[in-house]
This record gives sequence, structure tokens and C-alpha cells, in this order.
Amino acid sequence: MFKIFRTPKAKNGGSQSSLTTNMVTMNSDKAAVKRGATSNEETSSLQQPTSCDESPNLLVYKNMEKIIEKMQDEATGVPVKTVKSFMSKIPSVFTGTDLITWMMKHLDVEEQQEALHLAHLIASHGYFFPIDDHMLTVKNDGTFYRFQTPYFWPSNCWEPENTDYAVYLCKRTMQNKTRLELADYEAENLARLQKMFSRKWEFIFMQAEAQSKVDKKRDKLERKVLDSQERAFWDVHRPMPGCVNTTEIDIKKACQMKKPTKGLKSLQIGPAKLSPSTSGLHSKVTVDSLKRQINLLKSQLERRNIKVSKAAESFLAYYEQYLEYDPFFVPPEYLNPWIYDNTEMWDQEKLAKDISARRVRRWAFSLQELLADPVGREHFEKFLDKEFSGENLKFWEAVQELKALPQSQVQKKVSEIWDYFLASDAKCPLNIDSQSYEFTKKNMEVPDRWTFDIAGAHVYHLMKSDSYSRYLRSEMYKDFLNGSKKKTSVKGIRSIVSFTGRKDNVT
Repeated sequence: MFKIFRTPKAKNGGSQSSLTTNMVTMNSDKAAVKRGATSNEETSSLQQPTSCDESPNLLVYKNMEKIIEKMQDEATGVPVKTVKSFMSKIPSVFTGTDLITWMMKHLDVEEQQEALHLAHLIASHGYFFPIDDHMLTVKNDGTFYRFQTPYFWPSNCWEPENTDYAVYLCKRTMQNKTRLELADYEAENLARLQKMFSRKWEFIFMQAEAQSKVDKKRDKLERKVLDSQERAFWDVHRPMPGCVNTTEIDIKKACQMKKPTKGLKSLQIGPAKLSPSTSGLHSKVTVDSLKRQINLLKSQLERRNIKVSKAAESFLAYYEQYLEYDPFFVPPEYLNPWIYDNTEMWDQEKLAKDISARRVRRWAFSLQELLADPVGREHFEKFLDKEFSGENLKFWEAVQELKALPQSQVQKKVSEIWDYFLASDAKCPLNIDSQSYEFTKKNMEVPDRWTFDIAGAHVYHLMKSDSYSRYLRSEMYKDFLNGSKKKTSVKGIRSIVSFTGRKDNVT
């Protein structure tokens, strides 16, 4: 049911005596397969367990273990010490500050935040852990941490079952409750496991009771260390809610291992397991399986992510709307001066006086079309002035002008825009939401040509959703459209009627 191994003292600060006793919570059958039948084989495999070369994370584990071995060096490693408290001693611990200082000194890390991030990644795999917390993170303060024994390193590729976890939780309830009291999520897991293994719970309880008796015979300080290391092992394999399970194999990495899909049948996913087992993913790759995988990938490439009918409808609606303005189907209002001997297109004064109905109708397509036309922009500005919101368009035009200025003039223009629109004593105060204002105010600390982008986008959205729709419904726009004189063909009249009918239905 359980086995006891005596190992030489490791350089992880895990024991005070020359020989430490590690309790193995795995069942005897699995342990015998992994470590051999004789005690000599068990002792040697404890230091060099069965390798898991097929694991996609093995290379990462080996690199992290090289760093851990340097950290555990007695001369140049992280200082490990026994701290004396009021009534007890805390053996073999180091602080988060000592760890971050060592990493910045001995590793190629320049910033403290980068060292803290690297420490988080190593701690999430259980190579060192906080002694008073189930969350495997690192803080750059006086919090105490302890190194994990090499026996529980992830590179050993343990695959603990729920029966092992049930024995561990049951044993915790028998020990010192003030020090090893179950957390809320552990108590829920224990109740779930007790219901799951109701038929053999007596066997699990006897196994936990036997392990608890062995623990009581150990030295007090040694027992503290081993209990914390075992707890950290389960914090890695059965993490608390909200924490990442680093022992799960990523599906992308599993695909890189070139495992056939038929091996997935052995995955045990369901209520009987708290976490799935990936032991059935190991099979030989055959030519037929590769051909099937190629055919599957080809079929996925041929599958469309968008319906052709929906895309066709959107394209047809767009081209129907702009059909009247396509020179391939409808002759343009003014001939191209580069092809024909006609310069009316460049006569801006004539264009401003003689506005065609077709040109005015195009303003109703979108706000972008309206602002792209100089006459339409001027007419829209007059409408905004009547509604006392002309500063919105002026601000948006100033922001667009700022983006095109030379770099030498940007800082001056930014100050002018701020003083004119957003300052407390602005001549033309702009009404924007507080969030956009705070972002813009923060951007003013280091002004550039994109300082007012957030405020400009907010103002443009206001004009598009509110002012533009009211402009299309206003008598000002309708009168301007009716007053525009333009001879149109029968096809043009039909397109006008169909378009205005759609707009009336929308509005």
C-alpha cells in the first residue's frame, strides 16, 4: 500500500538529518513498475527515475532543473536557512527577496519584473513553493519558500491517480488539523472522491492511517518539510481553482508528437477522473495514419468559414448601391480631363454652384462619403452649427490635419488643439466622456500626432450615430436635394426611387 525509501540528503534543504525518509503516495503496483522490485533498484530510480522522452515538456523541465541545481549550490546558491519563530522553528526556507536577488545576479536577467515572471513559471511547475499557500506563485518580499525534493520533480513524469489523491487528503484529516487543515476546494474534492470510491473507501482509509502512523515516528522538523513537499506535489497535479494545471499536455504539443488519432480512445475524461490521463497517446505512426491526417487537413482547408450566400448578398447590395457611380456602366458627370479635352472637373467654383442630385444622394450612403465631398462637409457643418454641435466636426478635422503635419509642427499643433477644445478655459469647449478625456490628458504628457485619436474616434462615433442620422432626416438636406437640378436618365430615376425607398424604410 505504501513504501518508504531512504535517500541521501539532497541539496534542496529538504531535511536536517543525513538520511531523509520520503513517503510515496503512489500505489504499490504502479510504484513497482516505475522503480523496480528490489530496494536497490528503488533507491537508484529515486535519484534517476524512469525518463519520459516522449513528453513534449521534457526539454523545458531539464532547462529549469539546471537552474534549480545552481540555486541549490551550497556555496553560490540561494541562501537556505532555518528561521526561529516564537515557539517553533521553520526549517530549510528562503525568502522571495533572496530568490529574486539571486536570479538577477546569476542569470541573464536585468529587470526585476522579468526575474519575477521567470520565478512564477518555475514555481508553477513545483520546483519551489510557498510554505503557507496552495497558490504556486512568487512574491518579492519576506514570504518563505522551500525547494521541492527531486523525487517529486515533473521530469519524473508521475501520473498520480485519484486513489492516491484520496489517500493524501484522508491522511491530512488525521494529522495536526491546525497546521494541515484542508482548504475548501480540498474538502469538496475529498467529499467527491469519497462518493466516487465508496466501495473501497475502507481500504483507502486504512492506507492513509498506516502512512499517518509512519509520519508520526519522524522528527518534527523533518515531518514539516516532507508534509510541505507532498502538499506542493499535489498543488501541481491537483491545483486549486483558478490556477493553471502545468501537467496537462497541450493539444498542439500532442499533435507535434505525431500521435495518431486512434490513441485518443484511451483518454479517460468524465466524472470518474478529476483530471484526464494521457497514458494512451503512445502508438506508432503508420503511413495510413499519415494519409488519413493529410486528407483530414485538406478537407478542413476546403471548408469555407463564411457562407457564400451571405458574402454574395453583401457584395450585390454594395454594387447595386454604387452602380450609378460606376463609370463602366453609367457615364460620369464630368469627363476625365486626362483623356478628353475638357477641364470642367477641375473647375471647383462651377462644381460648388452646380451640384447634381446624384452627387447629393451619395452623401446619404455613409458619413465617410459626406465628409469626403467638400460641399457636403460644408453643408453638414452648417447643420451642426444650427444644432450647437459644430465643434465636433472642427475637432475631428483638426485631429485629421494633425496626422499629416511634419514632425516639427506636431507639438505646437497638439498644444493649440488642447487649448482650443479641451482646456478648462477653451474657446470652443468639446463635450466628450470622462474616460476619453482622461486618456487624452495622459497622452498630453508625451504629445505626438496620435494624442487625440481616442477622443477623435469618440467624436466621430457621436456624429455618425446621432448627428448624421438627424441630418439625413432634416428638411435642410431634403431641400438641398430637391433644389439640385440634374437631368437623369430613366435608369437613374429608377435607382433613385429604389434607394430613397430603402432609406425611408430604415429611418
